[in-house]
Amino acid sequence: MNSLARHDDAIVAIATAPGRGAVGIVRVSGQGLADFARALLGRDLRPREAHYLAFPDAHGEAIDRGLALWFPAPRSYTGEDVLELQAHGGPVVLQLLLARCLEVARLTLPRLRAAQPGEFTERAFLNDKLDLAQAEAVADLIDASTETAARSAARSLSGELSAHIHALRDALVQLRMLVEATLDFPEEEIDFLRKADARGQLLNLQNQVAAVLRQAHQGALLREGITVVIAGQPNVGKSSLLNALAGAELAIVTPIAGTTRDTVRQTIQIEGMPLHVIDTAGLRDSGDVVERIGIERAWQQIERADAVLFLHDLTRRGDADCAAADAALGRELADRLGRAVPLIDVWNKADAADEAPMAPTQAVVLSALTGQGLQALRERLLQVVGWQATPEGVFMARERHLQALKEVQAHLLQAAQLLEAPLPPLDLLAEELRLAQGALGVITGEFTADDLLGTIFARFCIGK
Repeated sequence: MNSLARHDDAIVAIATAPGRGAVGIVRVSGQGLADFARALLGRDLRPREAHYLAFPDAHGEAIDRGLALWFPAPRSYTGEDVLELQAHGGPVVLQLLLARCLEVARLTLPRLRAAQPGEFTERAFLNDKLDLAQAEAVADLIDASTETAARSAARSLSGELSAHIHALRDALVQLRMLVEATLDFPEEEIDFLRKADARGQLLNLQNQVAAVLRQAHQGALLREGITVVIAGQPNVGKSSLLNALAGAELAIVTPIAGTTRDTVRQTIQIEGMPLHVIDTAGLRDSGDVVERIGIERAWQQIERADAVLFLHDLTRRGDADCAAADAALGRELADRLGRAVPLIDVWNKADAADEAPMAPTQAVVLSALTGQGLQALRERLLQVVGWQATPEGVFMARERHLQALKEVQAHLLQAAQLLEAPLPPLDLLAEELRLAQGALGVITGEFTADDLLGTIFARFCIGK
């Protein structure tokens, strides 16, 4: 059953990650937990103070000794009564504590049940402790793969993205009031829109939305990272380039063509942004069954990439057969990728090439062996995906935030076109502004369907 229909139940879960650790936490949240906490622990707890005590089983014997913390509603993470038991972090100990909570609840709290993924944070949202953008930032902070991503998620959790959205909403509401006032009092013959500079307000609002969208795009890149596939003929140095970018010997490197038979994936960071770099099998016609499977997988990765590094060998630049194969492969890559995915030409083995090796003007020349040119490649990658190294101003964002902001832009553009008419159709103009406000509300959860909430919170871990 959907947790949105059961949010009156009390919930319990192990709130720490699976496995062994120094400390493990069992968390309980619900309305009216005081009697349950007293029955479980044999005493009353002072609010927001750590109590060191035994956690007894049904026979009064200690399961463990640890800290108990009591957070009465509404001053808690979820806005409900919250009880946290901090014990030693062994899986058996935590399972025993969880089972004991459910056992005690049969008499004192019959509607206590195991929490669903993300249900504690969902309740914080439902009880107005967090808006939806902040709730999503909780998961983003947990999942952050770089320091920059973590700091940006923390900014979203503190409400930075929400503050931008609320400022846009306030400006939009002001503009809607002007339009609807004109609709409501046409007999007054007062041009509310002209005197209040509605066109100027709408233009300013469009500029503000564009600025927030640019920042949100940066945050989305930071959250998702980009997938970069290294492609090319066999033995051009793809595995060596992966190793050089990662700073570790991840892929096997030999002079034998076709060494890489499967994809090798590694996440690195450049200026704080995650890059998921994938080394692939050399692309050629092959009679080897295993190699053909590797080549097919390579094409699958290429077609899902955000950017592709087309690697060439400078030492074979004068080889006519190699040049023809490279040209054919380049055409096939361009056809499969289209214009939406950047294709970067990279010429490798600069250290082994003859005197002044020549490569196309827009290409990156490097040596995966010595590291020459790697920084230029990193800079090119950031450039083609649109990353700007301004981490201090970046808040975390998701694809759904980008889509909502683009929808706002579309409605505001339509509103601007309506406003330019000699006799603006004010009812249509008001409707476009209303739809724009609705799209903004989806970001913070002001207007959100239950199925979207279910999708968002289902991706959280249990206990959060």
